[in-house]
Amino acid sequence: MREREAGGPEETGVAVVIAAKDEAERVGSTVRAARDLLGVDLVVVVDDGSADTTADVALRAGARVFKHSRNRGKGAAMETGAEGVRLIEEDEARAGTHRPPRNLLFLDADLEGTASGAAPLIEPVGTGKADMTIALFPATRMRLGGHGFVVRLARGGVSRATGWEPEQPLNGQRCLTRAAFEAARPLAPGFGVETGLTIDVLRAGFRVEEVEVPLEHRATGTDLRAQMHRAHQFADVARALVARGLRPAVRRGWDRALERTTFTRRQMSRKLGHRDRRNRQE
Repeated sequence: MREREAGGPEETGVAVVIAAKDEAERVGSTVRAARDLLGVDLVVVVDDGSADTTADVALRAGARVFKHSRNRGKGAAMETGAEGVRLIEEDEARAGTHRPPRNLLFLDADLEGTASGAAPLIEPVGTGKADMTIALFPATRMRLGGHGFVVRLARGGVSRATGWEPEQPLNGQRCLTRAAFEAARPLAPGFGVETGLTIDVLRAGFRVEEVEVPLEHRATGTDLRAQMHRAHQFADVARALVARGLRPAVRRGWDRALERTTFTRRQMSRKLGHRDRRNRQE
């Protein structure tokens, strides 16, 4: 881990929190890249009910690991990670190391080596220019710029709730102060966490800005699993908005999600049926 210069504005320090489920292939390189970020002296991985060796890989890479016995969703994993950081800091204080609470940098487990590019998210929060930063992925700005119905739902909800319109409202790569994080608790469950977090932090009077960073993670795809993921994401975002007093016009987007999922299921059934007929002929 890289050392900070003593006495500078970034003396607060940074703890990276990574929520991970079945990410044994990628989480190790993500942890190693995160540990090398300037100001980072703690990396916490929350294994959210993985069926693989995610926890063991993260430990070997140098992370502190907390585990959920079952999958509880991204929002719960983020809260567990932040609570884990607090407990670690309490242990440090009992051992004689007294320091301000670390800022929190949330990163996805599948960033791998590109996690080393998250530094621009840290600087504005560490120097007091912002209370929360949200990543903009340059390589996917056109794809994420509003073509997805979930993105439009989240963006419109944040705009109506706060007057601020984010470009990538669902981006989970964020750095924020502990005060801003506490103002947003309890976090919205599941995939509604980013939308709820943005609204709650802004409503509490904190400053939020988007920062372009050279990060990448794997694309969601267009198969049945991906369509089901988007439908689940859409429902979680809608619930987060409703819980914050908003009544989003979700029917059209929800119908579109169901139509795409049903269409993909039919395609899959036809392919499987074709293969089965061909196998019988052979």
